[in-house]
Amino acid sequence: MSGHALTRRSFLVGSAGVAAVAAGAGLVSLSVRGEADADAETDKRTEVVHSLCNSCSSKCGYYAYVVDGELTKLIGDEAHPNAQGKLCARGYGYSQIAYSPDRLTDPMKKNENGEFEVIGWDQALSEIGQKVNDIIAQYGPEALAMVQDPRPSGKYYTKRFMNALGSPNVYTHGAACNLSKESGFTQAIGAANFESDVANSKMTMFIGRSYADAIRPSSVAALQQAHENGAHIVLVDPRLNNSIAFADEWVPINPGTDLALILAMSNVLINRDLYDAEYVAANSVGFDEWASAIAGYTPEWAEGITGIPAATIERLALEFAEAAPAASIEPSWRGAFGCSYANSGETARALCLFNTLLGCWNQPGGALFLPSVKAGDLDPVKFPEVPKVEAKMWGAEEYPLALSSMGTNLYVAEMAKEGNVKGLFFYNSNMAAGYSNPAQLAEDFANLDLMVVVDVQMSETAMLADYVLPECSYLERRELPEFVGGRVPVVSLRDQVLEVIHPNTRPADVIFTQLAEACGVGQYFPFTVDELADAQLRSVGTSLDELRQVGTISFPEKAYTYGKVPEWKTPTGKIQFVSEACEAAGLSACPVWVEPQVMPNETVGEFRLIGGKQAIHTHTQTANCEPLMDITKSYGLDRIWINAEVAERLGIADGDEVVLSNTMAEGPIKVKVTERINPTAIYMPSHYGCKSPDQHTAYGVGLNFMDFVPFHMEPAYGSAMTQETLVSVQKVGE
Repeated sequence: MSGHALTRRSFLVGSAGVAAVAAGAGLVSLSVRGEADADAETDKRTEVVHSLCNSCSSKCGYYAYVVDGELTKLIGDEAHPNAQGKLCARGYGYSQIAYSPDRLTDPMKKNENGEFEVIGWDQALSEIGQKVNDIIAQYGPEALAMVQDPRPSGKYYTKRFMNALGSPNVYTHGAACNLSKESGFTQAIGAANFESDVANSKMTMFIGRSYADAIRPSSVAALQQAHENGAHIVLVDPRLNNSIAFADEWVPINPGTDLALILAMSNVLINRDLYDAEYVAANSVGFDEWASAIAGYTPEWAEGITGIPAATIERLALEFAEAAPAASIEPSWRGAFGCSYANSGETARALCLFNTLLGCWNQPGGALFLPSVKAGDLDPVKFPEVPKVEAKMWGAEEYPLALSSMGTNLYVAEMAKEGNVKGLFFYNSNMAAGYSNPAQLAEDFANLDLMVVVDVQMSETAMLADYVLPECSYLERRELPEFVGGRVPVVSLRDQVLEVIHPNTRPADVIFTQLAEACGVGQYFPFTVDELADAQLRSVGTSLDELRQVGTISFPEKAYTYGKVPEWKTPTGKIQFVSEACEAAGLSACPVWVEPQVMPNETVGEFRLIGGKQAIHTHTQTANCEPLMDITKSYGLDRIWINAEVAERLGIADGDEVVLSNTMAEGPIKVKVTERINPTAIYMPSHYGCKSPDQHTAYGVGLNFMDFVPFHMEPAYGSAMTQETLVSVQKVGE
């Protein structure tokens, strides 16, 4: 337990007014003060420690209540911009991973029989270090790569470790998440993301994204506020998601055709002279070329592609013009064009250009670029710089539009298959189950000389490894500070909440420091995580001790103000309706219509398979949490969705078992019959189908979405194109 953990009473004194109601995963809370009074009447030792949730990438801040060493309650941090005093169901449920009986507890090595056996840390580190040095000696450091799902300490230590070895090959999960979206945005506006000012908008369109399916509590609050203010909220999605509670309209678009909708709405604004011509002229390049290129993309043209009536497309464009500049298309994330189709990157570009027509950038109710803070320069003696790696990461030339901060990890798998990558590390990443076709990835990884996985449970990726190194859960470690952008940017801390439960588990900072020492590059890690955290915080005017006392510290001097013209960090210094980089990569200089790679043929019973999150899960990561999986089993949430009219035609009733199949996979699954899905699509939640027997809660529940997805990559961008796949359905017994 953290030596400086606040008592409950001192916490109350230091943060008056903090109160929340939290229910989920068996954690039921009263008011903070009521709980404090109740505990004061007992002899129990109660401590409150600040942490960051680890159930998804939002990393919402919260206070963990620990009574006699046991976690009893979580309360969202009101000062954290993503939490605003609340947590979602996943946040509560995933906290139970610390107590999971399926935790990895010791280092393991796969023996000659393909079975794992427990070994000591010294042996694991020594053998891995020797194998790493053998690979470098024979093939060079470029034959090593890392795939990691960014977390506060992990994203720092994994990159530093690989760069110290001389390898540039550090990849995130982006190719199966948000690589296309952020890369496309960057080509258009020079920024990887923005935030729609939903709460203050007159109109916001969401494409394939659902705040109400537990992205961030603050996002749900903003959507609710917009609804109460009378904003026009439009959901464009093949599936009617749970945000309809705060929306006015559902547009059940054909999957993979969002680009056509955006182009057609842009056509209406331009042809009717309803766009902000003055703003476009002052802030952009290439507008005339794009306007000419999309001249034929009328609502009537788009109707035949999207399945949306031309009159609806025209009306939506006119409503945007009327609401502008307090209107925008929200930036979305994974589901629609984060990584899904052959046109995802171009959809992202077109979205930015449509918002530009509205003149909504940094306007109230529009699309905002919020400020952030980052650590400054550190003492080069205490924190020596790693020599600059001159080599380019694998895939940089083949997929030139992919952001270098993410890279395309799928290309690394290809390089493993071809023998160019010999050693591959994974941190907090279940690539083999959730990034692309698992069968293909397993074949690719089998060619490696060394595969090392650092995780808290035996994932499908860990099952393929040579060595598995057990990390303690996120509640059992202190990590580097997390800098969070927002209306008022903040820095927040994941402090150690619980004593280490399994003594042979270690945090990421220790694991990678010790790996570096074993590989002969330990000189670049002569510091502890506390020393590094304190130095980072002092570079922005605070300290680790101060942050530990309050959990989240804001920077009001950096607060956002409306109206500032953004700095367009593109090669031209302007919003780019045309991009030389896109043209050089083989795409059109300006975004035009690009067909999805595959389209369903209804006459032969084909459907496009689409995925998406549920409010209680984050893909495969949370499926092994018993409280969350209990909800899945109670409500049959692993079922696929099929349109009611289609189901009737096929003789399928709600709850029937069917066989879902394509050329790559097949499996039995129950059906939810509903009118809430486009008739050309079948929805499958992306959290199930676990194949690791050591995950006893998740194993065998549902089907794995990725089993049905071929291994392929989006041209120029390198994403997994996770929804470019077709399936058929047949009722069991017929």
